[in-house]
Amino acid sequence: MAKAAANGNGPGTVHITLQGKGGVGKSFVSSLIAQFYMQRDRPVHCFDTDPINPTLAQYRSLNAERIHVLKRGAINEKDFDVLVERVCSGSGVFVVDTGATTFVPLWNYVLENEVLGLLSKHGRQVYVHSVVAGGQALPDTLNGFAQLAQTTDQRNVIVWINEYFGGVEGFTEFKQTHDSLEKLVGSVMIRERNPQTFGDDVKQMLQRRMTFDEAIRSEEFSLVSKQRLTIIRRDIFDQIEQLALV
Repeated sequence: MAKAAANGNGPGTVHITLQGKGGVGKSFVSSLIAQFYMQRDRPVHCFDTDPINPTLAQYRSLNAERIHVLKRGAINEKDFDVLVERVCSGSGVFVVDTGATTFVPLWNYVLENEVLGLLSKHGRQVYVHSVVAGGQALPDTLNGFAQLAQTTDQRNVIVWINEYFGGVEGFTEFKQTHDSLEKLVGSVMIRERNPQTFGDDVKQMLQRRMTFDEAIRSEEFSLVSKQRLTIIRRDIFDQIEQLALV
C-alpha cells in the first residue's frame, strides 16, 4: 500500500479510531498512536468519547479528556460540535477514541456535516484508524473497516491488523480490502506472538493501564518482560513511522 507524502511530524494531525465491534483493541490502538507522537515530543491531546467503556481515559499518563456524548440514552451530536471546534482552534496532534456504540452515529455525523472537509480547511489532516481483528471477530471487523473506507471521500484510512485473537492471513486478498484500496494510507500489524510470554506481558500492561514507557520503567515487570515489551513497541512504532503520516 502506498505511503502518505509528508513526514510524521507535521502540524494539525487528527486521528480517529473507529470500529463497530467492541473488545478488539480499539483503545489500545488509540493509546499507541498517542504514545508514538509523545515519544517524538509532539504535543498530544487525547479524547475519549466511549460512553460505556472509557478505557483511554484510564491511562493517567495520556491525560485523555472524557467527552460525554451520551445523554438520556441518546447520542447528543452537539457535543461532537464542541469537540470539532476544539480541534479546529487547537494545535498539535489530536487522538479521538470512540466506542462501539458510537460508531454509527459518530461516523454519520462526520459524513452528514462534512467534518473532514471542515477540518481540512482549518489545516487539519485527518486519519481514520480501523481495527481488523483475527479470530471470531474477523468478519465483523472487516465489514466495519469496509464501511468506513467506502463512505469516506478521502484517502485517509489506516488499518490496524490485530492478531492478538488469532492470525489474519491474506488481508490484502479479502474483497473488502480490494474494494477499499483507493482509500487506504496503509496498515499496521499487531503481530501474533507467544501468548504465554509476549501476550501475557501485554495483557498485564493493559490491565494496569500503563503505556509502554511506564511498563518498561516499572518494577512490576521482570527484566525479560521489559525486553519483550521493548521489542513489541519498536516493531509497532517502526510500522507507524513507515506510513510517513502528515
